[in-house]
Amino acid sequence: MKEKILYWMMGVVMIYGASMLTACSNDDNEDGPDTPGYQGMPLVILDTDMGSSTDDLFSLEMLCRYDEQGRCRLLGVVVDREGEDCAACADVMDTYFGHGDVPIGLVRNGVKEPKVWIDYRDVLPNAKNTDGTRMFKHSINDYSTLLDGWQLYRKLLAAQPDKSVSICSIGFLTCLAQLLESKGDTYSPLTGVELVRQKVKCIYVMGGVFGEAVEPDYNFSQAIEFSKKFFELWPEDVDVIFSPAEVGDNIEYKPEQVIADIDWTDVHPIKQVYMKCNCNTGQKMWDPMAVINAVEGDGLFRLSDRGFVTLTETALTIFHPDATGCCRYQFPGDAAWNSKMLDKIREMNKIH
Repeated sequence: MKEKILYWMMGVVMIYGASMLTACSNDDNEDGPDTPGYQGMPLVILDTDMGSSTDDLFSLEMLCRYDEQGRCRLLGVVVDREGEDCAACADVMDTYFGHGDVPIGLVRNGVKEPKVWIDYRDVLPNAKNTDGTRMFKHSINDYSTLLDGWQLYRKLLAAQPDKSVSICSIGFLTCLAQLLESKGDTYSPLTGVELVRQKVKCIYVMGGVFGEAVEPDYNFSQAIEFSKKFFELWPEDVDVIFSPAEVGDNIEYKPEQVIADIDWTDVHPIKQVYMKCNCNTGQKMWDPMAVINAVEGDGLFRLSDRGFVTLTETALTIFHPDATGCCRYQFPGDAAWNSKMLDKIREMNKIH
C-alpha cells in the first residue's frame, strides 16, 4: 500500500480478487510439483527473535525435522533480535539438526535491548562437555560476516519460483519492514514490495490480538515503528495468516515434560537450555502454531473469514471483515485440539 495509513488495503484492485479468495493451503501452489527445486513442498523462511523465549527453539527444531521428513524446505533463518550470540543460537540449532548449510541473516538496526524472558544466549552456543570441549558444533566461524536480515530475504526470495515462499514470522517485524523498504540491488532489480508480491505465497505471523486481551501484542509493541511500516507496506494481494497469542495460551510444554521427552540424551540443545536455565516462566507454545500452519496447511486450524487489519499507535490490531481481504487469523482450539498440537511438538523431541 502506498498510502501512509495503517490499513492493509484501501481500494482493492479487482484483478486480484480471485487469488485473494483462495486458501493459503499448501495444496494449491500454482507452480506445481515440477518446478525445479520446489517439488510441491512449502519453501519456508523462518523469521525469529531467537535468544529469549524457548518456543522459538521448538519452532526451528520443527522446521528442521519437517525438512528432514521431506515436508518442507527450510530456505533460511532470519534472526530479528540483535546480537551475534542470538545468531549463534540459530547456528547451533541448524547444525545440530543437520542443516548447517541453511543461511542465517541477522538484524543490526532493530529493537534495542528488548525484554529477555529466558536468557539462553550464552548457555546454548557455549555449552561444554565434561572434558571442557564444546558440546555443539557451529557451522559459522564469524557471525560478523552474516548478511543483514533484510538482505538475506532479498537473496533468498530472488532465487525462488514465483508465489512459492512461505514466511513464518515469530518475532519482531524489523527485518520484514526493512525488506519492504529496500530498493533494487544485485539480487533483484525489484523493490522489496515488488519482490514480496512476486515471490511470497503467504506469511504466517505470530502476533495480533483479536479476542479479549488486557494488553497489546508483545511482538508488535516492542517494535512499534517497524510494525507500523510493515502494516503500511505489505502488498495487499499477498495472504497473511495471524496466529494470535490466545491460540497458544493453553498449549504449555512444561519443563519436566521437555526433559523427559529427551531422555535419550543430554547432548541436545533444547534439553541443555531446560537443564541450565529457569524455563518455568509460563512459557507457552505460541510460535509453533505459525510453523505448523505453514507446513501442514490450513485444515488443522479454524480460521476467521477474510478481512483487513488495522494496527494502532499502541499496537492494537483491529480486524475489518471483507471478503476481498488478504488477512485471516487463527481461532483458539478446545482441549483436544490443544493436546493434538502439543503432541506434534513433543514428537519432534522424541526423534533420535
